[in-house]
Amino acid sequence: MESEKSEKDLIVDVASTEVRIALMENHRLIELNKESSKGHAYSVGDVYLGKVKKIMPALNAAFVDIGDEKEAFVHYLDLGLYFDAFDEFVKKSNKNTDTKALYSGIKLGEALPKEGKIGDILKVGQMIIVQIVKEPISTKGSRLTAEISLAGRNIVLLPFAEKVSVSQRIASKEERRRLESLVRSILPVNYGAIIRTAAEGKNAAVLVGELKASIEKWENSWKKLASSKGIQMLFTEYSKTTTILRDLLNDSFTNVYVNDEKIYEETRKYISLISPDQEKIVKYYDGKEPIFDHFEVSRQIKSSFGKVVTIKQGAYLVIESTEALHVIDVNSGIRAKTEDQEENAYEVNRHAAEEIARQLRLRDMGGIVIVDFIDMESNEHKNGLHKYMQELMESDRAKHNVLPLTKFGLMQLTRQRIRPATEINTAETCPVCHGTGKITSSAVIDEQIERKLSYLTEKGGQSFVVKVSPILGAYLTRGFLGSSFVAKWKKKFHCKLKVEESSDFSVLQNEIYDEKGTRLDA
Repeated sequence: MESEKSEKDLIVDVASTEVRIALMENHRLIELNKESSKGHAYSVGDVYLGKVKKIMPALNAAFVDIGDEKEAFVHYLDLGLYFDAFDEFVKKSNKNTDTKALYSGIKLGEALPKEGKIGDILKVGQMIIVQIVKEPISTKGSRLTAEISLAGRNIVLLPFAEKVSVSQRIASKEERRRLESLVRSILPVNYGAIIRTAAEGKNAAVLVGELKASIEKWENSWKKLASSKGIQMLFTEYSKTTTILRDLLNDSFTNVYVNDEKIYEETRKYISLISPDQEKIVKYYDGKEPIFDHFEVSRQIKSSFGKVVTIKQGAYLVIESTEALHVIDVNSGIRAKTEDQEENAYEVNRHAAEEIARQLRLRDMGGIVIVDFIDMESNEHKNGLHKYMQELMESDRAKHNVLPLTKFGLMQLTRQRIRPATEINTAETCPVCHGTGKITSSAVIDEQIERKLSYLTEKGGQSFVVKVSPILGAYLTRGFLGSSFVAKWKKKFHCKLKVEESSDFSVLQNEIYDEKGTRLDA
């Protein structure tokens, strides 16, 4: 659970092919995001002009082509209340149309009935404006909505809508009235808005500036729509950097470090728009050391993304994932046991819950998550662990649900799945077995080296250095009065032969060099 003194730092690493963004909480890695800087990935919030490809009456849904190899999916209930207005705007806009007059002149009409059929609204080949709400995962395409929204830090703009609603978290009636009247006074015709919690206490200039920027972004996309009715992206959300700032920026956000001048300026400009008093938190990093190394992000990535994740005092998690399910096993490991086994299990489980809450955000794990905690007898401890897990998950932006422990000690969590889980391979290929998991039998290792020496002497070699591990070195040089393997090889091949031992070598690893240090058996 977040403490009052919690600090959040955003570390932005801009490379030629991708932008990596690390969210640190009290210098501990909590979230890791990646954004490709080449080409375009299909991301949540992007808005497209798509073409209806198939109508699925049984599902009351349709498949839509938005340019991805996987067809996207939209359900009837996601068409929105005023889909007819969007449809009319798409059909009537062209190069010769005054799009501003067209947009403001469209009547919203009656809302779509909840019990309607998609076949009455959409036809194959129809062009529709859609927005991604869930990224493509595995074999499934993107999930879409036709109810377009442009999310800002303080206000969500709703094209072709009429409602202005205020977040329930703003308790003051006077503040709610102030915000609603302010937003209504500046919204043009055919626009609605949702006023977010972050807007509470903000002055009019900040809210007006943000709202105008969102309106301008939506209206700038009309040029593309009017000039071409082909499948195309109309606009994208802000970069992941600014999207994360929009959702997370608060008084505890202390620093944003960026190692690229262009992204630095973009980020600084964005913060000056949504929260001018926090512009100074954006800092340009120009150190010689890579930014992720400097802030110890790289080290934490390597220690956090493996199958086995250590917790505290020897305890660890084992994380296994399939397409639909994640299973996390909690192990006490070599942790020193207290006299009270029940208290020991409860303490380990609490530490595990902290790491599990972090891992869910860090890997962006979605769907069903099953956690096998260490067995506890006490109902008080079981209820306490359930409550603690709920508290830890409060800071998670993804929608989630935490169920109580079953009688078998299993806890089931569900977490909103809007993009594929982040997977980073932290293992390296073994230099001896080359990833096969098998190495040469120790019984024939001497034969293997002898064959190499035979081949090299036939090629004219006369002096060799064999580098081996200390264990293999002892094995090859043991024996008296010329009975060792090394002595036999010297005599057999009429060559000079020296054995060098290296503690960096694995047990049976061996390499042959000439006197000048050139590798001969590579």
